[in-house]
Amino acid sequence: MADHSALDAVLRRRSHSSVTADAPTHEELLPLVAAAATVADHSALRPWRLIELRGAARERLGAAFVEASGLEGKDAEKLAAKPLRASLLIAVVARTVPSFKVPAWEQEAVASGVAHTLSLLLDDAGWGVMWRTGGHTRAAAVHRMHGLGDDEHLLGWLYVGGRIPDKEKPRKPIDAEPLISVLD
Repeated sequence: MADHSALDAVLRRRSHSSVTADAPTHEELLPLVAAAATVADHSALRPWRLIELRGAARERLGAAFVEASGLEGKDAEKLAAKPLRASLLIAVVARTVPSFKVPAWEQEAVASGVAHTLSLLLDDAGWGVMWRTGGHTRAAAVHRMHGLGDDEHLLGWLYVGGRIPDKEKPRKPIDAEPLISVLD
């Protein structure tokens, strides 16, 4: 990882809609997942898990997309190919843990925090990442394909691969003033 501040890493992060076939190994992911697991987590419930999809698992996901959509022909082929855009997909799963102190929305926020932190860590390690979501995250066929339990649902997938330098674009500065207010 580069020698810079967290602020630098956050400001430098971009979504990479196109990536090369390179991807981090399972072993390379482990320290990044361990770091992402340090997000604020009321009662340390760990209301999330991650699923790596590589190779044929991505093809099965594409088939589940098609099953969920009911599309046929060329439209089905195009939809089935979407998970093949990166050689590594990381499914982000939120799971609700029974708790009288931590409501379900807060547990989902933790899972979202893990996903975002992991995307920052992957970006900082030099990988291209894009968090993809959509209606298929709640489809029964996609749920089955991932082997999710009744207390689990998908928040989306991190598509991970090598960066394509020609596609790097500078981010427009964000004016924070209208995004924060002060109570007196």
